[in-house]
Amino acid sequence: MAESPQTDNNAQARSEWAAARRIVVKLGSALLACRETGTLKTDWLGSLVEDVAQLAKQGCEVVLVSSGAIALGRHSLSLASGPLQLEQSQAAAAVGQIGLAHAYSELAQAHGLTAAQILLTLSDTEQRRRYLNARDTLLTLLQLNALPVVNENDSVATTEIRYGDNDRLSARVASMIDADCLVLLSDVDGLYTAPPDKGANARRLDLVTDITGDIEAMAGDAGSELSRGGMKTKVEAAKIARAAGCNMVIASGKRMHPLRAIAEGAPCTWFLAPSDPVTARQRWISGQLEPKGTITVDAGAEKALHSGRSLLPAGVASVAGRFDRGDSVIIRSQDGRELGRGLVAYAKKDAERIIGKKTSEIAAILGFAGRDELIHRDDMALHRQHRNDRGS
Repeated sequence: MAESPQTDNNAQARSEWAAARRIVVKLGSALLACRETGTLKTDWLGSLVEDVAQLAKQGCEVVLVSSGAIALGRHSLSLASGPLQLEQSQAAAAVGQIGLAHAYSELAQAHGLTAAQILLTLSDTEQRRRYLNARDTLLTLLQLNALPVVNENDSVATTEIRYGDNDRLSARVASMIDADCLVLLSDVDGLYTAPPDKGANARRLDLVTDITGDIEAMAGDAGSELSRGGMKTKVEAAKIARAAGCNMVIASGKRMHPLRAIAEGAPCTWFLAPSDPVTARQRWISGQLEPKGTITVDAGAEKALHSGRSLLPAGVASVAGRFDRGDSVIIRSQDGRELGRGLVAYAKKDAERIIGKKTSEIAAILGFAGRDELIHRDDMALHRQHRNDRGS
């Protein structure tokens, strides 16, 4: 991790912004919908679309990941404030999506753009065929100079198949389309060392080059945008984006023309990605699948992974979570570092029985001859700093 002093509003934008040619921008409900009236902040959204149009003139491709459908729909349906039941949320989303799509269409047309709506669920990015279909649709829209507007399909998604937040959805979209930069517009202008509303000692980080345990601790747990908890899903999004070679920036959306402000050097936090590319399969494993468990490896196995080898049961110290064969799992070192992710060859109940054992013992222990590897190297996506040059 690297930190630099806070910048002023007259500073120059980072070169990563100037070099970005495919950009994903996420905007949340709090930025789009007025808290008091539940109506759309049309002036603010118009300034954002104007920024997008300017980027398009400069040769950039932009995808928006937009919340707001439920917030707008509940106002139209006169639903009471407070938590909604799943069915109420779905009904509100169904109503709100119409108004939101109409607003994007009108604002885009005013700037010579054509808006397109894409509704995704978790399974659309976790199932390979749906993932490829969604990717092809988005890339085709960009080739046709359209402005894709992506949202989670809340009107049909259940609790079990939801992303639950658009931070990680936007990171997966960025990974899916090989974006150069992901912008998370927030209520705050970056990641702080402590909740910025809790005291004068909070300091914004201008630059993060490695997501360490200290960085994750700053993000904290559940909470509002103005607390550490509001940053938890953003740091998770940064992991997904960086694994796909995509830079990410957290910037304030509480100003008109928020993208122009980034170009003018406004305060924000950049999460820089390692530069080497990843294959499509590795991108899918590292960024598109929700991990179901954790595999902790010993030092010897970690070294073997660094050299491009598969993960054998003998090198596993422990397993956790609830995973079946073929599920995505996080691979961690014994000191807690996330080394990468992979598709596990055994369900947890079988994995627990063979960890620490030799491959020659697997058949006798389980009663059937399974794979030698707990995770084959072809089913593994190590984080860039842990990969070698084997190119698989």
